[in-house]
Amino acid sequence: MCGLTGLLAAQHQPQAELQTLVRAMTATLVHRGPDAEGVWTDGGIALGHRRLSILDLSPAGAQPMLSPCARFAMVFNGEIYNHRELRRDLSKANAAPGWRGSSDTETLLAGIACWGLDETLRFMYVPAPRSIHPGLYKLEPGTILTVDEKPPAAPPRVALRPGDKHGSLSIRRYWDLNSAIEAGAREPIADETEAVTTLEQVLGAAVQRQMLSDVPLGAFLSGGVDSSTIVALMQAASARPVQTFTIGFDEPAFDESLHAAEVARHLGTDHYELRVTDAHAREVIPELPRLYDEPFADASQIPTHLVCRAARRKVTVALSGDGGDELFGGYNRYFWGPRVWDRFARLPHPLRRVLEQAIGAIPVSLWDTAGSACAWLRPGTAGVLRPGDKAHRLGHRLQTVKTSDDLYRSLVSEWTPDSGVIEPAVAEPDSQLDDPLPEHGAEHPAVRMMVQDMRSYLPDDILCKVDRAAMGVGLETRTPFLDPAVIALSARLPVAMKIRGGMGKWALRQVLYRHVPRQIIDRPKAGFAMPVGQWLRGPLRDWGENLLSRDSLTSDGLFNASAIRQTWAEHLSGRRDWSVRLWAVLMFQAWQAAEKRA
Repeated sequence: MCGLTGLLAAQHQPQAELQTLVRAMTATLVHRGPDAEGVWTDGGIALGHRRLSILDLSPAGAQPMLSPCARFAMVFNGEIYNHRELRRDLSKANAAPGWRGSSDTETLLAGIACWGLDETLRFMYVPAPRSIHPGLYKLEPGTILTVDEKPPAAPPRVALRPGDKHGSLSIRRYWDLNSAIEAGAREPIADETEAVTTLEQVLGAAVQRQMLSDVPLGAFLSGGVDSSTIVALMQAASARPVQTFTIGFDEPAFDESLHAAEVARHLGTDHYELRVTDAHAREVIPELPRLYDEPFADASQIPTHLVCRAARRKVTVALSGDGGDELFGGYNRYFWGPRVWDRFARLPHPLRRVLEQAIGAIPVSLWDTAGSACAWLRPGTAGVLRPGDKAHRLGHRLQTVKTSDDLYRSLVSEWTPDSGVIEPAVAEPDSQLDDPLPEHGAEHPAVRMMVQDMRSYLPDDILCKVDRAAMGVGLETRTPFLDPAVIALSARLPVAMKIRGGMGKWALRQVLYRHVPRQIIDRPKAGFAMPVGQWLRGPLRDWGENLLSRDSLTSDGLFNASAIRQTWAEHLSGRRDWSVRLWAVLMFQAWQAAEKRA
């Protein structure tokens, strides 16, 4: 994806000043668009663009771009996979007097001219529409911000949400997840064969649309269900071997490269594997504040950036399997979360307290041993990673949650408001997770979790992680699972076609089994992780101690230093693995230190 900037001056400024300012802004995004730069100004408006050339590599695809009628000027960051079909429609309507090039930006601009515009710590990321900077907000996915005439004299005091107005500013949705889910609930697919066949067709068409490129294209391949399905459908649609990329680690618990290589051999892809050492991975850490521009604490950002580096040596565009878990029920919390709630919801709180004490009395190591034994006895199930830590956290949650929705919020939270770590004056306000759920189609607790993940965790964590990691090396990523047709089909599948027999993504697995043998795919879900907990007790200990020193933690009055220092001590002792929780604070501290240096 390219880099774009823009500003709307509250009062008239000389054009030369606006150009100088927007050029300076745009220059900070050179990593997102290394191929070309462009700026455009008119009155108090300035637009800037850094180009990563994907479609139409000629100057005809340069931005900012003006419509032939000169009414519209645009900078665009994205891909329109059906833009060729849209061009045909525009040509039939005589709305395109003559195409200058073959870019989807030009198609979008012509469409707007013809049809109009319509036709911090808790979650480990900053939830939209908020940003880390006071008074600056993110535009939520699927929304349009409109500015009528001149901008308001003062910025809004709170983040604007869809449907809100502030002076001449207004925000509205052009695509709504709740509506898509409710529409799917009205037309469910009951026949399993029909569901699997339709899924293969719809997802395959989405993959083909997203393979459109004038530059080399490939895919990430971890060997898991999601990426393997995308690669299998790519290879089925390609006359030549698809280029696939993975990274391998020396630590067996974190290395999935053997699985990826096995899938690649079966499908016949042109497979590239980069072996990464601890030292290579740790070299990325100082770059994280620059890459992400705000505190971001999903530690898988490290291997994600490394695999993007590897892919960029061969291709400019890479397809990924992101979105498959949220759409088709892949996360472990979808399986055992509702089961846990069904068993414990009716227990009185005194009994819950006894149960919490009993769970906590069993050491984490014994829980881990028991979990390994269960996985061995039931090899066909998904299994649970680090069951000891999860069991202890579950014991605590039994005391705090009141509904299944509370349980979800607890499962995706690390430092909760009641933890005493974030000072009350800066505790996080409500987020989009408080928005209403669909009226129909989200009655099952697992589906409610999926919906919440789709509108928060997916865009604000997963997609943000991949976008920043990839664009840091000028690599565009695409996500076929998030094609609107795939989302709409997912909404038509009942829960039993997503979660079955202690495993998720049932329907998606059936599609994959048509291309890759079951025995290559079925294994516990591992995720894309790094041994951060071990590093914090070893080579990263001094780095962590510096950022988590009492002086550093108390310098701005944001944190309860005593609570964090206690957590740090417990982690260093090896009694608990608090790496995820500590990573959130470390990333905030590292980002803040980088901001002060800048």
